[in-house]
Amino acid sequence: MTLLELLHLLRKKWFLVVLFPLVFAGATAAYSWGFMSNDYTSSVSLYVLTKTDSQNSSNITSSDVTASQQLANDIAVLAKSNRVIDATAHSLGMTTLKGYNVKVDSATTNRVITLSVTGKKPEAVAQIADELGKQTSDTAVEVMDLKAVNVIESAQVPAAPSGPNRVMYTAVAFLAGLFFAVALIVLLDLIDTTVKNPEEAEELLGLPVLGRMPSLKGKGN
Repeated sequence: MTLLELLHLLRKKWFLVVLFPLVFAGATAAYSWGFMSNDYTSSVSLYVLTKTDSQNSSNITSSDVTASQQLANDIAVLAKSNRVIDATAHSLGMTTLKGYNVKVDSATTNRVITLSVTGKKPEAVAQIADELGKQTSDTAVEVMDLKAVNVIESAQVPAAPSGPNRVMYTAVAFLAGLFFAVALIVLLDLIDTTVKNPEEAEELLGLPVLGRMPSLKGKGN
């Protein structure tokens, strides 16, 4: 099937090309806005301070910077360990942090670590993020023999939801409906074995068309 044949086929079945994307997108939009609850995210930022750091130090080498960045990456891994997660939950009177998504970002050009907590309750995610930062700091100082892991920015109660991305879901559903419509139209054409025009008759029978009978509309026909 050539592209022109496909376009001609889609033009004949244009109602399917319109119907399925609208149905898919409409159903997804109704579900996402009507039944999916909002997600909220709160973050806390930490800064790694080693015992060799000094406010008056002016002879920091590139190797020192590299070592500090690697240290920040190690703490980022520590922040998601069971020890820190369990200590955070226990400190808040919770049995587990199940239902909350913890994300840790460590930049490659500095010693700043960002801990983000996503959940359904805005006040809860802010409390968990703050406590997670405190437990990460205490554990890192104890385990890695650091001077301190200071909190740069405390967690704030989110005023607006961070997800779900309902617009994206709806757009994806629209494209899925369009793809389904095209696939269905092509499939229906492939299983249709009727002769649609004189050219197909000549190709199938190997005989020339001698004449055509026009269709007549009216009473008694």
